[in-house]
Amino acid sequence: MLHDDHDTIDGDVYVSPRHLARATAVGDPGLDPLRALGWDLHHDDLGNAYLTAPDGKVRLGYLPEGDDDGLWRINAYKDAFGPPAWGVCFNDSAPTEFVTAFTTALAEAYRQGPDHYLARPLAGSADHNPFLAVAPLINHGWQLDRPDLSIFAITAPDGLATLEYTTGDLDPAIELDTCDARWHLWAGTSSARPFWYATASTDTPVALLRAVTEAVADPAPLPRWRDVTDSYVKGHAQLTPILPPSPPSPTPLDVRRAAASRRPAALPAASVPRWSTTSRPALPGPRR
Repeated sequence: MLHDDHDTIDGDVYVSPRHLARATAVGDPGLDPLRALGWDLHHDDLGNAYLTAPDGKVRLGYLPEGDDDGLWRINAYKDAFGPPAWGVCFNDSAPTEFVTAFTTALAEAYRQGPDHYLARPLAGSADHNPFLAVAPLINHGWQLDRPDLSIFAITAPDGLATLEYTTGDLDPAIELDTCDARWHLWAGTSSARPFWYATASTDTPVALLRAVTEAVADPAPLPRWRDVTDSYVKGHAQLTPILPPSPPSPTPLDVRRAAASRRPAALPAASVPRWSTTSRPALPGPRR
């Protein structure tokens, strides 16, 4: 769902670790970095949104009414009318903050030119080595494993998130349409039924992938609403209530005003009493 007010994502609990949070209902944060560059936005009759770069070489689809669970699909093209040079997909449960990290990096790469948003990962290259995308996870305690000769896997300390990198030759068409892509990031107890997943094809620029892994590795929790979080994480995440902000500290003027309000009111000036029925009777005079 898109909103015009672009409210900050909020909630009543913090979810930790953040890879166990789910998507929010607000898609604007993921679109805003590219919309800020003046990319063309239009919608179809179903409510799907599409962003296109001015040169037509990068396209984003936000597809809540798409044919599958691929909510976010981003493709780049060397030729605006040719096949994609690379493609990335985040499914409908992937945390929105991870999508925003990707689109923020993409916006920066697009500003710098095609050499950045079409930069191919190259083993041995200082700036485009694909394993630069893995470093943020390893630096935060994720463990490197190799379940078989064709896959490298990096797993979170709690065992509930994994980044898989497949070696060897892959079919570009299959990479774009299935989870059998070069990069497969997912959370949950099984890749067959993940909490959420994201994929990236072979030639996705390393800087864009690293932006996502940095967001995933960040130890800060994510705010979410408890009523949609409990069932999603199935008791695996730590949920901490978001406390209301503390009242501001009083200023010296506030202290003086409070003291003045507690001071007793001044007594009225004394007055000469008049005769009344409540006055003391006159004393009797001396006898004659």
